Amino acid sequence: MAAMETTNGSREKSDWTDLNAPCVSTEVEKMDLDKADENVNWLKAHFDPVAGVYSFSSCIALADLNGDGDHKLVIADLGTGKYNMMIKVLKGTSVVQENTLLDLPTGVVSVYMDMTEPRTPGLVVASGSGLFVYKNMRPYYKYNVEALTVLPEEQQLWDQSKVGNVDVATLADALNSLKNEYSSSMLTSQTSHFLKLSSQEEAKQFVEDYKNVPLKRETVITCITTMKKSMAEDDAISCIVLGLENKEIHIVDCEAYTVLHKFTVHGVPVIINVSGLFDVDFRMFVACRNGCVYTLKKDSDNARVCLDLNSQVVGMERIHKCLVVAMMDRTFTSFTTKGRQLWSLEMPADILCTTIMDHKAKGFKAVMVGLSNNEVHIYRDKNLVDTVKLNDRPQALCFGRYGREDSTLVAVLASGALQVLILKRTAEYADHSLHRGPPSSQYMKLNIPKKTQLFVDQTVRERENGIEMFQNFQNDLQMMRVNVAEMYLKGLQSSMTPLSDDPNVPLKLSATVQGIGPMFQLILTIENTALPSPSDAKLLTDLKVVFKYLDKVYTVSPGVLSLPALVPDIPYKFSIQVECIASDQPAQDTITAFIVKPDNTKPVVTANISMPASEGVVVV
Repeated sequence: MAAMETTNGSREKSDWTDLNAPCVSTEVEKMDLDKADENVNWLKAHFDPVAGVYSFSSCIALADLNGDGDHKLVIADLGTGKYNMMIKVLKGTSVVQENTLLDLPTGVVSVYMDMTEPRTPGLVVASGSGLFVYKNMRPYYKYNVEALTVLPEEQQLWDQSKVGNVDVATLADALNSLKNEYSSSMLTSQTSHFLKLSSQEEAKQFVEDYKNVPLKRETVITCITTMKKSMAEDDAISCIVLGLENKEIHIVDCEAYTVLHKFTVHGVPVIINVSGLFDVDFRMFVACRNGCVYTLKKDSDNARVCLDLNSQVVGMERIHKCLVVAMMDRTFTSFTTKGRQLWSLEMPADILCTTIMDHKAKGFKAVMVGLSNNEVHIYRDKNLVDTVKLNDRPQALCFGRYGREDSTLVAVLASGALQVLILKRTAEYADHSLHRGPPSSQYMKLNIPKKTQLFVDQTVRERENGIEMFQNFQNDLQMMRVNVAEMYLKGLQSSMTPLSDDPNVPLKLSATVQGIGPMFQLILTIENTALPSPSDAKLLTDLKVVFKYLDKVYTVSPGVLSLPALVPDIPYKFSIQVECIASDQPAQDTITAFIVKPDNTKPVVTANISMPASEGVVVV
């Protein structure tokens, strides 16, 4: 890259001598110099505003393709979305190779496929339903995901249309019925294209063109990653992990390109995070379009729901034993591998992309989050340790070794520009917000009083009679529980509780008192707690409320309240007027409300209402 920071703070020329490429204008260079102060820990190495790159984080990789220690930048460019899809390999600031792709790429990874010397990795590009493998920057192998089973009804309809037994209109109606009965994902792409045609002439021509084409139902690769097979070294042989549109996960051997294992999840996978070795033990976290993250293990074929999120996942990274998830609702959350939330942060702007910053030289590992406000935030745990300003919104991020520099950040911007930054060797990410060691309050001496003779005597007594004291405590505790149970049973038997114990008359009674006196308003809330069913409404009828009180203190109006038919799960409120008729002194007593049935000798529900103190009547 153009310049790099040495340990004494001076800058010396790097091996990237073509920084001042003609594509970078003088005005852009001046703008970069003006913004140099914003990124104190980073060097602006390269900025190409006319690169015209359209890619995502999963389609960018840094790999030593020739085995000479000079890492290249590999970008799977989506082109316009329909045309000009290609693989671009950059060395320094120039494109050294381009290969055309037949379909949209979904991911790029570099893997070691054999043990031959010199050790050079292969480049695997997931595009459509196949894997395009390159070695020594040349096409090496193509692997196609096995086709899915075609519906027999769909196959029969197309076979009849080819021989002319079914006209175009009947074929379209029958295929629409299949689409409504199953789903569009269960049909072939040929059927999907046919149903999108608007005119009958186009439909006839489509059937004529595909008369001799066999009907195939293919799936699409949605995400790709790698997993070491038997050893954890950097140049060990790896396996390829594929996420497919038909809700399956395939583990593919890189040597023979055969499927080693298959998993099925309950959603379409979009991001896969793998840890472990295939031959020993591994664990996969799969984020799907339904907003859930599933866990897969080597010894289990069942996908377990690890996280059920409230928003779609933008990025998912794993640091040690924590899973960090960035979502569309601007939340940045960390979870344990068992799904327990550790912390959550809200970003100041929309999250666009994420990547891992693994600084192996200093043992520093963090998460880089690209935001829509042209910034990249670097988080270590939940602490923000650095902010990188870019020239535009980041669309894809990749951190790693580029050329001879170990710590390089490659950013593809929304405008199609390509920006490269180098982390300075003097950069120090000291997390000041994180407390190192015990808190400062631990060193403060407590004002502990001196031991008195009484304290010493009590300590000796507890030491000598500890068993007897504990047994007495347990006995008293059990007796207290027995007394509480007896009182509760007595209250149930005498109906002195606000809840009914009769399963035929399930009622709940509560009361509130409003006012300061001498006039009060008593609000009774009565609810039928039965579970309604379509066959039995379980209405409660023929119930009355009566009150018990001292007639020398209160008058209650009405004294007897007839209740209507009570419907389940609907609270009914009734207002009762209470007047304190005691002397001029403040008075306070209890009013008891009973819910009774004419054929029962004891009340169904009883509630004791403690009335507040009433102000005396003032005679003017």
